[in-house]
Amino acid sequence: MSEGTLQVSLKQIVLSPGQQLVMTDVNWQMYERILEEFGEKRSARINYSQGLLEIMVPLPEHEVNKVIIGDLIKALLEEIDLEFWSLASTTFKNEAMQQGLEPDDCFYIEHEAEIRGKKRIDLTVDPPPDLAVEIDLTSRTRLENYEKLGVKELWRFDGEVLEISVLQEGKYQQTRQSYHFPMVAIAEIIPQYLERSKIEGRNQTIKAFRAWLKTQL
Repeated sequence: MSEGTLQVSLKQIVLSPGQQLVMTDVNWQMYERILEEFGEKRSARINYSQGLLEIMVPLPEHEVNKVIIGDLIKALLEEIDLEFWSLASTTFKNEAMQQGLEPDDCFYIEHEAEIRGKKRIDLTVDPPPDLAVEIDLTSRTRLENYEKLGVKELWRFDGEVLEISVLQEGKYQQTRQSYHFPMVAIAEIIPQYLERSKIEGRNQTIKAFRAWLKTQL
């Protein structure tokens, strides 16, 4: 595919919320060009893995779930007094690994000090996020994408169930216990408070969550 053809093709791509486009045989240069053409201020998520490129536009429900779960994680990290750095949907890529992804949300926790204040993350020298969150309402996140980049813990939420995967010897193992928050029954608590926020509102839910945490920690 020539650069000119690529530019025309990108301008013709129109995706509605909830839709996904998959492209095969995309080389690294094409992937970089697509990121550049779409720009940073966009609603679409773009993931790349060894020639396979996925473009997805999230639903409003997807964004609500992402924001509330992220707020609950931040509240938990604050209550246990752990420094963290949230980079939301930052693009993480490594040409040597032929991998690039944009999580719905992500956090540096044990490696927070190493990337604190950085404007750009370079995975050839910087560590990957310690925790990533994906909202899988319309498509299923590929575990291998995160495995190859070495993200220690991945949460996937399908609208009802929170699935926790922890990296062990290069492969994800599904578990009910969070690596970063073993003191809390994350798989049960996060979905409960997420549903509560839809009834009581965001602020009341976060206050209630913090109050509950104080009884547990």
